[in-house]
Amino acid sequence: MKKTVIIGGVAGGASCAARLRRLDETAQVIIIERGDYISYANCGLPYHVGGVIPSRDALLVQTPEAMKKKFNIDVRVRNEVVSIDREKKLVSVKRLESGEIYEESYDTLVIATGSSPLRPPIPGIQSDRIQTLWTVNDTDRIRLAVMQQHAKTAAVIGGGFIGLEMAENLRHAGLAVSLIEAADQVMASLDPEMAAMLHANIRENGVGLYLGDGVAAFEENEHSVTIALSSGKKVEAEIVILAIGVRPNSQLAKEAGLSLNERGGICVNESLRTSDASIYAVGDVIEVEDFTFQNHTMVPLAGPANKQGRIAADNIAGGREIYEGTQGTSIAKVFDLAAASTGANEKTLKKLNLKKGIDYESIIITQNSHAGYYPGAVPLTLKMLFSLDGSKIFGAQIVGRDGVDKRIDTLAVAMRLGAGIRDLKNLELAYAPPFSSAKDPVNMAGFVAENVLRHLVTFSDWDLSKEDNDAILLDVRENAEVAAFSLPNAVHIPLGELRGRLQELNPEKEIITFCAIGVRSYNAARILMQHGFKKVKLYPGGTRFYQSLYPQPDAAPLAAAEKVSDTGDVKSSDAP
Repeated sequence: MKKTVIIGGVAGGASCAARLRRLDETAQVIIIERGDYISYANCGLPYHVGGVIPSRDALLVQTPEAMKKKFNIDVRVRNEVVSIDREKKLVSVKRLESGEIYEESYDTLVIATGSSPLRPPIPGIQSDRIQTLWTVNDTDRIRLAVMQQHAKTAAVIGGGFIGLEMAENLRHAGLAVSLIEAADQVMASLDPEMAAMLHANIRENGVGLYLGDGVAAFEENEHSVTIALSSGKKVEAEIVILAIGVRPNSQLAKEAGLSLNERGGICVNESLRTSDASIYAVGDVIEVEDFTFQNHTMVPLAGPANKQGRIAADNIAGGREIYEGTQGTSIAKVFDLAAASTGANEKTLKKLNLKKGIDYESIIITQNSHAGYYPGAVPLTLKMLFSLDGSKIFGAQIVGRDGVDKRIDTLAVAMRLGAGIRDLKNLELAYAPPFSSAKDPVNMAGFVAENVLRHLVTFSDWDLSKEDNDAILLDVRENAEVAAFSLPNAVHIPLGELRGRLQELNPEKEIITFCAIGVRSYNAARILMQHGFKKVKLYPGGTRFYQSLYPQPDAAPLAAAEKVSDTGDVKSSDAP
């Protein structure tokens, strides 16, 4: 009877144990978990803090008793593996309640120790008012401060997934919230122009947003913490949540002499074996291969961890499964918006371009979540990056209020299966007015990308400061739309009048065309190009996208919840 010891539960460890039992009824399977819970929904923790998920028990996916009853797995919580003897195939385990040390043998060992939140050596960071959110116990402490101690103010340090979700949920619970991020944007998986849409929405929901301003020091007061920022600004909060990143819990593996990368991730092969053939590792603690470019990276996500646990179990049971890399597909709810990404962003591609000479093209389009004439249609903005020959999609990002998840998943599947631009055009996707448009946003991404590759259109940079300072900005919207939002320093010629007014434009100058979302401005660009204008570009995403990047204090508010025109037809509801 083979004996497998799994160090750690939650995603990778628990999924590995359950799969192993389904494959081998005779195997002896032991999970050793230092925490109080074997399997819980850690992605749901912020929503319990905010009261969106009221039941604490709903977060507990499996209990030791249920694992024993359903799977005949020996689960030992509040037990910590303190050392691994690879030669003798033994682990030393400490019972945390008594301090007693005992030994457990193994035939196969699985390390699923996960990761822990970073607590950098910032002065004052040891204050009890400064918390991290990573476990159920962390949730209990924060929820106690919110629900029973009636805290009124909170500061979240870090604008990643957990930081954004905590800011939203603390705001939902009624607290005044500040979000502090040392980088110039939240959500590093997005490019800056996509993240800018989140910034506006975060502020609209009453959160004080501090970007490009790290924490210099914390000072605990009688009832609060003073957070001193690098800029000299100060923020007061009764609760502080640290969400500035994680580190792999790999000290045990390091002390056992297993191979680690520079960031402390355990090195594994495609079968998820470590440098010791009897030891596997899965989850946040391991180094993975990036699916898109096959370079090594660290991606702490629950989905990959669960899949890795399953693959490790298959191989322990005699299979030959391989892990084909992590794509980094992710999505987050950020107040009224959803923000999602898959594959590489442009920041990554620029770095790779310097190292490997990878060239790429990118597009940004704005489309409705479903048919514009059906009630409830709202816009989404999609950015896609792809190879110069259109054979490979490198990555995609989407921000919007509805329909973001299914579009990013469609693109993630397309990438995983090796689809290119032509394939996106040809995808036959489900259509009915409540759900999509006859030309789904994913199809539209393919159409637009093909236009770029065929040189039918060239996009300008979203940041106009990088364009020709002498360029003509040509706004082809209707008069009513321009009255609602006027593009600074633009020449206004409605699309229907353009052919008759070409003489008003200098064909020697660069011309950048604008409309609400890019449909009419594309038509305008094609008119100009076919009438001898040589330097014509299309502004990505239209004035709606421009307005989200450069909000004008005296302009009418951006009606982000309203549909945008699918066709370029002028209707009052199509105006931004």
